[in-house]
Amino acid sequence: MLAELEHFLLVLREGTFTAAARAAHLTQPALSASIARLEDQLGARLFERGRQGARPTAAGSALVPHARAAIAAVEDGRRAVADVEGLHVGEVAFGAGATVATYHAPERLARFRRQRPGLTITMREMPTSALLERVADGSLDLAVIDREVPGFSFSVPRNVALEDWGDDAFLLVGGPDVEDCEGQPFVTFVRGGATRAALDHLFPDAKVVVELSGVAAVKQHVRQSVGIALLARSAVADDFETGRMRSLAHPVVPVRRTYAIAHRGRDRLSPAASALRDSLMSDPPSHAEH
Repeated sequence: MLAELEHFLLVLREGTFTAAARAAHLTQPALSASIARLEDQLGARLFERGRQGARPTAAGSALVPHARAAIAAVEDGRRAVADVEGLHVGEVAFGAGATVATYHAPERLARFRRQRPGLTITMREMPTSALLERVADGSLDLAVIDREVPGFSFSVPRNVALEDWGDDAFLLVGGPDVEDCEGQPFVTFVRGGATRAALDHLFPDAKVVVELSGVAAVKQHVRQSVGIALLARSAVADDFETGRMRSLAHPVVPVRRTYAIAHRGRDRLSPAASALRDSLMSDPPSHAEH
């Protein structure tokens, strides 16, 4: 039943059977058959299909936390057995948002790898909501998420714990020839992430002329003075030093941004994940470091 539960959660996450089949590297009929088997075993219909995609029924919604717990428990067991049997020293699945993945994680993960060369770390970059889902279902051991950002909200699964992990700050930045922010258009991210939520909250009348999905792309447009942007201090520190960007004065900035480490409880962490958690907690970021 484990594969069927995984397919159930994939449909829930992707929104359609077609997208879930693609993510599972299956044909759609094969994935549909898997869901049908699960429905037969449970004696209930789990999804309603319509123009808007696949939506869980009441029975499907009730199954979600139990499916996540079952998959997470199996993964915990696999790792425990592997540790006991000495199949490997350890591995950690880690996730983070774009700013942390680009500016806070690399140095910290590199140092951790040097200290513990036998451990394997995989990292995935994704938005906060997706990170929390992956932690809840056991796909990720640890994730760093945005915790306090103006205008940004999210729900935390019941089986996920959050630990405060340092802070950063949002600044308003422009190209080297931009003197002030008055009348300037904005370059920003597509909706769904913390930085865009903060921009929409702090500057509700902003004229957005470019929407992008990556930090590097946003920065490149700002350097060319296509528009100004709200960005984390950590993301623009090097640009300030080289003169490719400048900080712009405005009454609402700087704005504090805080992070948290998400996991399913310290007692649920594998030895390798626990070691990475301890390493990260000993070296939290601070807006003062930039």
